[in-house]
Order: sequence, then structure tokens, then C-alpha cells
Amino acid sequence: MENFSKYQDQAMGFVVEYGGKLVVAILILIIGLWITGVLTAAFRKFMDKRGLDQTLKPFLTSLFNSILKILVVLSALGTLGVEMTSFIAILGAAGLAIGMALSGTLQNFAGGVMLLIFKPYKVGDFIEAQGYSGSVESIQIFVTILKTPDNKTIFIPNGPMANNALINYSTEPQRRVDWTFGIAYGDDIQKAQDLLSQLIQADERILKSPEPFIALHQMADSSVNLVVRCWVDSGKYWPVYFDMNRKVYDTFNKEGINIPFPQMDVHLHQS
Repeated sequence: MENFSKYQDQAMGFVVEYGGKLVVAILILIIGLWITGVLTAAFRKFMDKRGLDQTLKPFLTSLFNSILKILVVLSALGTLGVEMTSFIAILGAAGLAIGMALSGTLQNFAGGVMLLIFKPYKVGDFIEAQGYSGSVESIQIFVTILKTPDNKTIFIPNGPMANNALINYSTEPQRRVDWTFGIAYGDDIQKAQDLLSQLIQADERILKSPEPFIALHQMADSSVNLVVRCWVDSGKYWPVYFDMNRKVYDTFNKEGINIPFPQMDVHLHQS
């Protein structure tokens, strides 16, 4: 009975000593996380009003939110009497161990920072990188999200994006469209070039300057190849490319210009 009373007294002392602190710590967590959400929303609105680059918004919002949450947790632990000096030392050691284990993740974080600083691409650009092509949906802390023309979502780590070559098709306002059209040996090359020139002049989307270029490119195994190079606004690249293919096919057929296919002539000699 005496032992029970002793344990009961110890339990009551523990509750008196730490119960209030625990309640306060829980309140700090609840209220702190609520305030974190409010401040994050306010920070997002602030960036919208300032017209900040859309590329930076997700990154800065995530970073701001993470810092506030860490401060809330540290405040709650401090209320419970946890020594912050010791805790920070333990946190630092744990951070070192975690950093070594997550070196790839940290590399992606550093890559995201470099991408936001040097801006080789921004939200809305059409790029080709790491074997994928698509429009940049967002640049986050660890990954860049692309949306492909066939509506697939691709997540590419920022580390390779920052350290390897990529192609940005949206940097310049104009792009060059290249075609190679083959005609049969024996067909009138000048006539084919004139027809191509007429089709180019008739398409208002093709720019007059720089001047379109048409030339005999190659005498291949089964065809005489003509190269055509024109300049268009970047947003009209694919419509012009596909339309011209169809127009050339129809016009060549109508005008008697043969479009050859790979073939082989076999000659038999009787001995």
C-alpha cells in the first residue's frame, strides 16, 4: 500500500510538472501550424501581387512553409524543456548522416537552386532534356515537371537538369523549319524548285526575312533530294511543318513530279 501511494505521488508530481508544459506544447503545435498555413497563403498572395516569376513561386512557397514548420516544432520542444543546444547538435549530426544517405536528393535541391538562379528555362517553355520533350509545368525544389504534347506528366530530377545539356525551343521568338523532299532521277529539278518556291510564297506564316532557302542537297541512292529552309514564329513551327508536307505531296503528284521510294535495280547477264 505504501509503494502504491509512493508511485501515485510520483505520477501526480510528473503530471503537475510536465502536464501543463505538454498542453502548452500541443497548443503551440496546433496554433503554430495554423499560423504557418495563414502566413504561407499570405506569402503566396504577396508574390502574386508583386508579379514574381511563376518559376520561383512554388520553390519559395515550399521553402518558406518548411522553415516556419521547423520553427514551430522547435518552439514546442523548447516549451517541454528540451535543451535547444543539445537538440541542435543532435539535429546537426543527424542532418549530416541523412545528408550522406540522401546525397542524390541534396544534389537535386542544389540543382533546383541553380536552375532558379540562372533560368535556362521557365514555366511555359518547351524543352528537350534527359530524353524527354515537353512544356515546363513547374520547377519545384527537387524536380522539374514537364507536360508532353500527348498529355503525359514527366518528373525529372533537378540535379541532371542543371548539370547536363538541354534544348530550349522557346528562348527565341523565331525558329527555322527544315524539310528534305526527294524527287526521282530524270525529273525536272528546276520545276520542282519553282513549285516549292510558290508554295512557300503562298504561306503567309512563313517569314520573308530571313529569306527562304531552296537547293539541291544530295543525289541519294534512290532520289535527288532538295533541301528547303524557312523561318517562322516559334509557335507556328509544327502547323507549318505538317501543312507543307501535305501541300508538297499533293502539288508534286498533280504536276507530275515523282516522289520515289527506296528501290534496287537488278541486272541479269546471261553468259
